[in-house]
Amino acid sequence: MARPMRIQYPGAVYHVMCRGNERREIFRDDPDRLMFLRYLARSREIYSVTLHAYVLMTDHFHLLVETPLGNLAEFMRHFNITYTGYFNRRHGRVGHLYQGRYKSLLVEKDAYLSMVSRYIHLNPVRVKSLENLSTARKFDHLRHYPWSSLPGYLDVGKRPAWVTSALVLGEFGGDTEQGRDRYGRQILHDIADDLDVRPLVVAQSILGSEDFFDQVSRGHPGRGGEREQPAARRVKQQRNQGVILAEIAEFTGKGIDALKREKGDLRRVAMDFLYRHAGLKGPAIGELFDVDYSSVSQERKRLREKLAADADLRRLVEALEERLSTLKI
Repeated sequence: MARPMRIQYPGAVYHVMCRGNERREIFRDDPDRLMFLRYLARSREIYSVTLHAYVLMTDHFHLLVETPLGNLAEFMRHFNITYTGYFNRRHGRVGHLYQGRYKSLLVEKDAYLSMVSRYIHLNPVRVKSLENLSTARKFDHLRHYPWSSLPGYLDVGKRPAWVTSALVLGEFGGDTEQGRDRYGRQILHDIADDLDVRPLVVAQSILGSEDFFDQVSRGHPGRGGEREQPAARRVKQQRNQGVILAEIAEFTGKGIDALKREKGDLRRVAMDFLYRHAGLKGPAIGELFDVDYSSVSQERKRLREKLAADADLRRLVEALEERLSTLKI
């Protein structure tokens, strides 16, 4: 599959993730983590970036950032080079610290900012050693995890000055005791539901509504002018329904004619993959399957709901995702 594109414009919001080279540790101890946060705060200030959420794991980190100046690449380059230099000096090593370039998802701010913040905050309990803990014990672990912005969301006294939580908390009634409590209760629900934003990602790089995707495709999601035009063209280049359908047919034995006749999960998966990976819109997918565009939206919604409860269906989707990741479309 084609490498995800970079889309930059003033005011854009991103979920950024960076993993250690060969999945090795990027933090060996707490001094490393403290220095990482110090460099993060300094880079945020230099590039006028707003940091909404973060979490540090042993071999990777997640950030939720907003770029009023449309300068994500410059911010990440400076920040990663600075921390890599520190880490190599301290631990007597040379070479790359990270596994390739950072990954970023363009996030529709109004619709998905809160959800992505919560997904990031859940990372410390998504480890094998904690998988059998109760929801309550997982929540207790999260609220005391020191290398995350979540404790500051729940207790203003634990919040660094360089983390902005007001916008996310606004969805829960504001940065008040009641708003922070509501956010915490939502985190409890998210633990129980195993919140996952990955199935909602479109074209490998965009997390947003169909309207937002349309804006990106047309090249003007913000006020970036020509800056995002090459990236928008990359979105359009991924609209290759033939490759998607051929791969589904090879893996499942069901071609487009069979998918048209047989209602059910596999047809929903095909519709969802055509939307997220080939870049087709609802009307085009509906025409392909001889249904109206509203039915496409409903079927994709049913798929998301069923994925939360059906392990076999999740495995099917994950297997298809893995196959598609090796293709260039």
